[in-house]
Amino acid sequence: MKTIISSALIAIAIVLLGLCIKSGIDRYATRDRVVTVRGLCEKEVKANKVTWPIVTKEVGNDLQSLYAKVEANNRAITAFLRDGGLDSTDIAVNPPQVFDQAADRYSNQDIRYRYQLTNVIVVTSDKVDLVRELINRQTSLLRQGIAIVAGDYQYSTIYDYTDLNSIKPEMIAEATANAREAADKFAADSHSKLGKIKTASQGQFSIGDRDQYTPNIKTVRIVTYITYYLED
Repeated sequence: MKTIISSALIAIAIVLLGLCIKSGIDRYATRDRVVTVRGLCEKEVKANKVTWPIVTKEVGNDLQSLYAKVEANNRAITAFLRDGGLDSTDIAVNPPQVFDQAADRYSNQDIRYRYQLTNVIVVTSDKVDLVRELINRQTSLLRQGIAIVAGDYQYSTIYDYTDLNSIKPEMIAEATANAREAADKFAADSHSKLGKIKTASQGQFSIGDRDQYTPNIKTVRIVTYITYYLED
């Protein structure tokens, strides 16, 4: 009787061991059954900061008269900006840059005007719509004899979006949901079930102009990469 019981226990142990080995083999065989999907979220936002350099240039042979002209221009431009609704903290008047053509040893041309003064007043403000309105109205300075230099890449108007943290959670959640949806579809097509997440990468946020014509409208973009296990 004892021999029968011992044999039965040994048989049961062998069966259980076999089941454990099979389960381990199955897990090993299926551990690399994964799917990696990408989740994308894009959002359009309005720029909340603008940097507008207002550039004027004067040429002549008498520095004192040139400086007087620059100071008069500065007074007129700052008055235009303040009357338009900007605060003094939004306006920075930089010292003029002086170029003496007579001191340029590489210049072999006849010099009509010895000095060239470049003056830059920089507007930095969160009143983006107001600044855009003033940009459209800057031609009124021409009536006062002030020519604003345009088309210089070095002094281009820059629009920024600085409130990314306020929309980050929402965009990450949407990108993750899009990735999950794609993974579910893949699992269904392959007659599998979606398991746990193996790895996840949030990726980086990028902010760019929506297009070249509306730099004040930004496109915020985030891409997430998630790898799921697949189960039978």
